[in-house]
Amino acid sequence: MKKQPLIIGWIVATVVLACVTRVYADEHGKYGEHERSHSVLPVNKSDLYQSECGSCHFAYQPGLLPARSWQKMMSGLDDHFGDNAELSVKSKTEISAYLQQGAADEQYARRSDKFMRGISSGDVPLRISELPYMQRKHDEIPTRFISGNPQVGSLANCVACHTQAARGNFDEDSVRIPNYGRWD
Repeated sequence: MKKQPLIIGWIVATVVLACVTRVYADEHGKYGEHERSHSVLPVNKSDLYQSECGSCHFAYQPGLLPARSWQKMMSGLDDHFGDNAELSVKSKTEISAYLQQGAADEQYARRSDKFMRGISSGDVPLRISELPYMQRKHDEIPTRFISGNPQVGSLANCVACHTQAARGNFDEDSVRIPNYGRWD
């Protein structure tokens, strides 16, 4: 008869541990403490990624795409959206590992979770700007503010409007659309 209270004690302890773990993850993220305002974890711990990829375009946070997408993208750098972005084997290996480890399906961050919800398990999206979540979040913005705006051009130019994008914060309160101003 003493086994039943022991089992109940283990169950209660397990539930409490799960709750504490989830609260910690909500506040600190899977990869360590970061600002709660981050939509995705910022690009850090990879100067190579920042210098190689960020020299041509915004160095997108790994948490915006799933690992399978980063893997496919890195395997086709000879035709990277119309450009040859080939890297040395060493650089390619290091950047690939960084992107896949920080991918949306490998980390905890509020916005990464939202991006993943719109991606089917078999899909391998390569353009962040074409993801269902991204499209939905920008559908109310008139075309003239994005593609009709020479300082923006497309949804792929995150930093043109999202003033805190480099920090991983894509919240609406930090949006300033060039030639228009604050977005409400």
